[in-house]
Amino acid sequence: MKIPVLNLAQFHGTPSKDEIYFNSFSDHMVLNHHLIDRAHSHDFFLCVLFTAGKGTHEIDFSSYKIGPGRVFFLKPGQTHHWKFESKPEGYIFFHSQTFYEMHFLGHTLTSFPFFYSYQNPPFVDLLAEELASVRDRFGEALSEYRGHCLLREMKLANLINAIYIELARAYTAHVDLEMTPSSKYTLLLEQLETLIDLHFHHQKFPKFYAEKLNVTPKHLNRVVRSTLDKTTSELVSERIVLEAKRLLVHSHGQLAQIAYTLEFSDYAYFSRFFKTKTGMTPMAFRRQYTNG
Repeated sequence: MKIPVLNLAQFHGTPSKDEIYFNSFSDHMVLNHHLIDRAHSHDFFLCVLFTAGKGTHEIDFSSYKIGPGRVFFLKPGQTHHWKFESKPEGYIFFHSQTFYEMHFLGHTLTSFPFFYSYQNPPFVDLLAEELASVRDRFGEALSEYRGHCLLREMKLANLINAIYIELARAYTAHVDLEMTPSSKYTLLLEQLETLIDLHFHHQKFPKFYAEKLNVTPKHLNRVVRSTLDKTTSELVSERIVLEAKRLLVHSHGQLAQIAYTLEFSDYAYFSRFFKTKTGMTPMAFRRQYTNG
């Protein structure tokens, strides 16, 4: 069994050309429980604001606490699952990349720090005054989404952009802007992560990615080191390990088949690689996760 990849049409309930979805979080849970009651991923960008409730939000095998004033962001392809200890309240919206970028030519979603890199934290905690302002914008956007006024789509795009701007300011409030990497470095890192996503199965060495980006391996490593304090090899390895974890937990595939899918020469090599990176064998990880 593979992890389900959900698309926008599944949430509309009826045939729709809308590339955006908006709802209160409580209504979203009631209407879509059959889609989201187990781990899944999406082919769209997602943002959720919690105004009440407690629990955990697991994103790509990392767990984060849910609480009032916390906002989560997910990029396409990320695996996640909710577990609630008390009734959650708030707002949720998601949209395709096309929906946003067709309204804001020259400004991509990855310009926002929470969508910039998979290495960045997928949440922000809002102060009381920030929460009040952002909650009002979410409420206005939900009313607009449910209505049928003239230029509805344009208004929604502008409201979402305003929400993202406020959240980006809160997200970077404690960041020393003088220490942030140059735009050239951030663009190169974005391109690198995209290439790794496309090729990690069969290209596991930095030289390939450096050649694709028309830079030297040394320069590429310098960019990754200065932006993320990691090496290019570490980024590739982390992506391989993440995919291995997904396959181990969300499929019933034989371990040798998973090694083959990830294009390791044999299971023994894959097992050594996985244990070096995680501290446990693939079988131990599967047992711990499924029994935990």
